[in-house]
Amino acid sequence: MEIVTHLTEKAQRDYLLVLRARDQGDQQAYAELLNQYRDTLYFMMLKMTSNPTYADDLTIEAFGKAFRNIHQYTTEFAFSTWLFKIAANNCIDFLRKNKRILFSDFVFDDDENAANSPANVPFSGLDPEETIIEKQKIQLMHEVVEKLKPHYRLMVELRYFKEWSYEEIAVELNLPLGTVKAQLFRARDFLYQILKNVEERI
Repeated sequence: MEIVTHLTEKAQRDYLLVLRARDQGDQQAYAELLNQYRDTLYFMMLKMTSNPTYADDLTIEAFGKAFRNIHQYTTEFAFSTWLFKIAANNCIDFLRKNKRILFSDFVFDDDENAANSPANVPFSGLDPEETIIEKQKIQLMHEVVEKLKPHYRLMVELRYFKEWSYEEIAVELNLPLGTVKAQLFRARDFLYQILKNVEERI
């Protein structure tokens, strides 16, 4: 067997399981890989969809795609990295087809709820693969925000990507606080219409 020196000890153990699954059809090897990453992958999907049912379905789909295409795995990356990339791409496709779910993470809350909005809750303790997924999701929202008029785009970027408070935005743009809230609410409606109507990209 090829010795893969650039992989960690854990990744090398995974590689042995991959070889057993791929070359021998060893069902126990498949089971061990699934048990090793099922919970982590599920919680990643849950972070992304905020829905246990979707997360469960997407976890199963990710393993299914990985195992069906296990002959395509190479040791350029650890098996876990390859698996999570498959899961991320599958979840991104799901979110593209279900735009309302993606948009729900960027709801414009009122002052009382703003502190608890996803945009204002920092992502902490994420694995590298989880960080990639979050970046991909944010990138998708950036693509949508780019379709807004410059004034609304600036306000949304300050509020939801830079996480400025309403008061900070009002000072920066020299606008009354009520105007900021009203225009952000209007921007929300524009974003929803874009997500609802644009089919070729999210």
